[in-house]
Amino acid sequence: MRFNALGDTDLRVSAICLGSMTWGVQNTEAEGHAQLDRAVDVHGINFIDTAEMYPVPPTPQMQGESERVIGSWLAARPGMRARVVIATKVIGASNNIPHIRDGKGRLDRAAIVEAVEGSLRRLRTDRIDLYQTHSTDRHVNSFGRQDYVHDPARDGAPVEETLRALEELVRAGKVLHVGVSNETPWGVAEHLRLARYHGAPRIQSIQNAYSLLNRIHEIGLAEMSIRERCGLLAFSPLAMGVLAGKYLGGARPAGARLTLFDRFRRYSGPRQEPASAAYVALAREAGLDPAQMALAFVASRPFVTSTIIGATSLAQLDANAAAADIALPADVLSRIDAIHAANPNPCP
Repeated sequence: MRFNALGDTDLRVSAICLGSMTWGVQNTEAEGHAQLDRAVDVHGINFIDTAEMYPVPPTPQMQGESERVIGSWLAARPGMRARVVIATKVIGASNNIPHIRDGKGRLDRAAIVEAVEGSLRRLRTDRIDLYQTHSTDRHVNSFGRQDYVHDPARDGAPVEETLRALEELVRAGKVLHVGVSNETPWGVAEHLRLARYHGAPRIQSIQNAYSLLNRIHEIGLAEMSIRERCGLLAFSPLAMGVLAGKYLGGARPAGARLTLFDRFRRYSGPRQEPASAAYVALAREAGLDPAQMALAFVASRPFVTSTIIGATSLAQLDANAAAADIALPADVLSRIDAIHAANPNPCP
């Protein structure tokens, strides 16, 4: 397993990060523990990502269960906490989760303090290594939304208030480092500007969607990731499994995520199918597993710190983790770019 520096910190995180958002819905606690054991002990993964709202789809009954699975795993394995880097997130207004804080999810001080205490309790730890805002408190183009409409009346907490609250948690030792998720170029720049101005903690990462079907990060944020040392933590690198090829031709395999839940529409637009089919065909022609090719591409980008994988079985976990060791040949990379040029960002 390769390791990369997290921003400009002394933490080194595995090039593959284990995501947890299926634990509690598609996976049981025991299955989550088995995935964690396999990831750490077999594949050398030391980076685990979760969130206060997980599992997904979010429900009042299961809210926080993914963090609780990690917490019970840590409690049963003395000494494991020192071996892993744990990242979690606090929701912002853009997440729009009515059952968390009575639907008043904001990134103000009171909400952040309440959220971090809940996460620490569920994770059974005294610190969070990377604490991320899960979304903005502004109306922005996140979660697949397009056609930006400026609506300051819907703004929540100012970025400065959010940063001050995060600074308080860092000073208290409850959080080591901070990051953002589903953030825009303006939001990243504002966080960095305010951190410099106030001497506050700077963001060390940007967790946004990135895959062969969504290379938007390259347009406005890749340069920021490299120059400002706040690399991408790429989520949905397989576009919720679409790039594995299992949904081609309208297929809906039993137990698969898009079969079980019809709320996920980001990767089902009309331009998705031809692009996905082209990538899958390329992988098979090159003798590669389509999912591994898609993951290896993401992991190879110079602005990516870690690629977040999700799995519902140990076999999936093994195959996905192995992608970090695959170096795609130059001709495959060239053909990937050609497909992208013909089908640019069909699922932004």
